[in-house]
Amino acid sequence: MSRKKKAEELELWTKDIVAEAMGMSFKKLHPGALFKNPIIFATTLCAALATLAMIEAPDAFSIQISAWLWFTVLFANFSEALAEGRGKAQASGLKKSTQNLKALLYDVETKQEKEIDVSLLKKGDIIICHPGDVIPQDGEVIEGVASVDESAITGESAPVIRESGGDRSAVTGGTMVKSDWLIIQVTSEKGESFVDRMVNLIEGAKREKTPNEIALTLVLSGLTLILLCVVLSLKFQGDAIAKDAGMTQLNELSLISLTSLFVCLIPTTIGGLLSAIGISGMGRLVKEGVIAKSGRAVEAAGDISVLLLDKTGTITYGSRRAFEMYPVGEAHYDELLRKTFLASIADETPEGRSIIEFCQKNLRGDFPKTDRHKTFFIPFSAETRMSGVDIDRGDHVAQIRKGAVDAICQHVQAKGGLIPQDVQEIVVKISKEGGTPLAVAADGILLGVIYLKDIIKKDIKEKFAELRLIGIRTIMITGDNHLTAASIASEAGVDDFISEATPESKLAKIRSEQMLGNLVAMTGDGTNDAPALAQADVGVAMNSGTQAAHEAGNMVDLDSNPTKLITIVQVGKQLLITRGALTTFSFANDIAKYFVILPAIFSAIYVSEGHGILQQLDLMRLTSPQSAILSAVIFNALVIIALTPLALQGVKSSNLPVEKLLKRNVLIFGVGGVIIPFVAIKLIDMLITNLGLI
Repeated sequence: MSRKKKAEELELWTKDIVAEAMGMSFKKLHPGALFKNPIIFATTLCAALATLAMIEAPDAFSIQISAWLWFTVLFANFSEALAEGRGKAQASGLKKSTQNLKALLYDVETKQEKEIDVSLLKKGDIIICHPGDVIPQDGEVIEGVASVDESAITGESAPVIRESGGDRSAVTGGTMVKSDWLIIQVTSEKGESFVDRMVNLIEGAKREKTPNEIALTLVLSGLTLILLCVVLSLKFQGDAIAKDAGMTQLNELSLISLTSLFVCLIPTTIGGLLSAIGISGMGRLVKEGVIAKSGRAVEAAGDISVLLLDKTGTITYGSRRAFEMYPVGEAHYDELLRKTFLASIADETPEGRSIIEFCQKNLRGDFPKTDRHKTFFIPFSAETRMSGVDIDRGDHVAQIRKGAVDAICQHVQAKGGLIPQDVQEIVVKISKEGGTPLAVAADGILLGVIYLKDIIKKDIKEKFAELRLIGIRTIMITGDNHLTAASIASEAGVDDFISEATPESKLAKIRSEQMLGNLVAMTGDGTNDAPALAQADVGVAMNSGTQAAHEAGNMVDLDSNPTKLITIVQVGKQLLITRGALTTFSFANDIAKYFVILPAIFSAIYVSEGHGILQQLDLMRLTSPQSAILSAVIFNALVIIALTPLALQGVKSSNLPVEKLLKRNVLIFGVGGVIIPFVAIKLIDMLITNLGLI
């Protein structure tokens, strides 16, 4: 068992959660709450009837039957309360993570620190966090590099690096600095932080029955009604058969026995776990940083057959990165790397950092050094469309520039330099491949061209291949032209793409797929995404997006990671697989209990010299009809509590086609559901007989 799995189990069975769930088990005995679950409502009525029968004629058998029937009801309530309790614990745990915290205000000029209560922090304040400090509020790192433990928010135990500049500068309130230090500018007001929004959404998330769940409940209710008629008719049939065999009546079919038989034959297992399965699906999404506004959305995610994914931030990193550098004219590759390195030292953009990383990785020999007293950095401006550095060499000032190709060419020509013939050829090649070319010049000489590329995320192609295996088609959405989009789509391995996408084209694509019978999921963060998010069966709005997107989507991704859509689909599928597997197990063990109990009851008929014709059907050879009924009732109660962790954590899912998953689950949960009751009931029968309980 993995460490993560063990941690989840420990979290599930904490003292506080279990204690609260036990209390809620009794509160859920209210008729209004029970009536929402017809199976458990029927079980409660049977427990009440058995109790009345026990009061009228108390004996060891009737007392134990009554107790175990009530335990069955309480265990079913307990599984649902446990699922609800875990969700409440997640919300309260998040609240506690930022309560009673202190913050260290930092004065950038005087370097002084001042401790204040976190409730006094305002947007724009500068704070400093040392190792072991909990970051009190959402913010942006403006200085420093540190490892940060974000497990309180993401559930991942491995610390992540947070630093100033680039795409790793955002920090979340409630996370902890593990090493070094960070100077942070607060970016949210009190009550508007990531944690605050997450708690509000968790507490505001509604648990409503999904269409499939309602349909399954109706099937289970219909089956329960049929079995009620069957069990009632058994009394008359049994008495008639007993009379034919020369007996006045079949004592084994008393009221308490009939109620027990009825509870054992109806699908109490899945009836008791159905709500817990649905609640846990929403809970697993919360652990992933996603809030589902309803259970319907989680279930729909499991049936998704088409995924619409934005290229930027989902399939690609979202910021262009240095992919290659091409020297031009008589320039050498190493010279181009050295000059590009110097021109990018002060460039704090993601592109600039990627250029530095590329140079460090590919440059041979020592890195060029600069004297800060003789080095003057030239920031990028929209007017010049280039940046760079001036270095005072004593006899002259070396000018190194990096920027748009046409701007650099004009700069070189203004200095009296010439443009090498191969520049245009390289620029055209990069543009055709969907990249962005930048030129580098030093002292009026054009040295080369940088190829910036929207890099495909690592393993994204493999993820799409896995989705394809389970029947999900991926469609990339991008504003790029058709040629660029086709190139990226081919590299990423998506099944289709929409180039030069507009709100109208996204909406039209979703509608066309839905008309073909497909369920569609997509992500979005802007007002222009709202129509498509509302139309999609699963619309995941980024938390960093607009209010219109939030309202249109039926899920909110709190850490605004578009790739989370793949995780959402996996969680939805796991919910459906879990419900299907436990439904299969429930029906299978009901069938098994049928063949365990009925032969034991009717074996008392047509007995001659201690043996009866119907005893041949009693394969289990249980001690007596009463021990058979009691053993089945005990097993029926215990199996609910035994399967509760599986219902809450979910059946392990694999990236297999639906047909193979169905065969696997039928084999494991269907065959297992038939075999386990025979073994367990026989063992329980031996135990209660040896203990003298019957």
